[in-house]
Amino acid sequence: MLKDDKAAVAAGGKQLVIDDMGGGCFEFSCSAEEYRFFWHDYFDMGTDYSAFINAVDPGDGFLKKAAAFGNGIRILNQEPFETLISFIISQRKNIPAIQSSVEKLCRLCGEKINEDVYAFPEPRAIASLSEKELSGCSLGYRAPYVREAARRVASGETDLQTIRGFTDQELYNELVSFYGVGKKVANCIMLFAYHRIASFPVDVWIQRIEDEYYNGRFPVERYPGFAGVMQQYMFFYSRENAGKQEEPHCAEQTGFGKI
Repeated sequence: MLKDDKAAVAAGGKQLVIDDMGGGCFEFSCSAEEYRFFWHDYFDMGTDYSAFINAVDPGDGFLKKAAAFGNGIRILNQEPFETLISFIISQRKNIPAIQSSVEKLCRLCGEKINEDVYAFPEPRAIASLSEKELSGCSLGYRAPYVREAARRVASGETDLQTIRGFTDQELYNELVSFYGVGKKVANCIMLFAYHRIASFPVDVWIQRIEDEYYNGRFPVERYPGFAGVMQQYMFFYSRENAGKQEEPHCAEQTGFGKI
């Protein structure tokens, strides 16, 4: 949410307002303690992103421009259940529609943070809803996917914290076993909820970039362990220089912050 050079974000049952003071300086509405124990990690402030930019192939003109343009992007460390449900909802929806659906879901069964902001609901709260109630959040065919994912997590069938210890392949396999989660959504969840920055989600935008600049395939092996960061630079640069997107993208829905 942006207004008068301010951004507001809700996460972890908290709301943060960020004021752009200019000159690369920002003022956060939280206490120093809250920043240190929550927002610092949420915005991935402990990672040296300059190392990723410096690793860009000098001969890759497109990626050099994209990385320079996206300097300041950081991969957010988001709560796994919220990320899982949000990306299930995001399929074949544009950004305003995704935001509207998530907001309706939060208002329906999330805890109130302040007068007009609600936390993302707990798994049990969503699992207890009927498909009719979920459909009222404009979820369409995604309603049963959301309900089943919430049931599975609420029941303990899948512990989203325990699977943090899985290898990348094990984590991917677990995520695609959720009803309604495919390859792209699984990779988005890995990138933004589990900080597996080697994950490289491919959507329409990235596929276009790969076709135009990389003969159909981006060389992920050139960036071992952090290709997902390159993906974010590529998408952000392409989107910002091409007008409105035609399809929602991981980064647009919940994935990166620019500080």
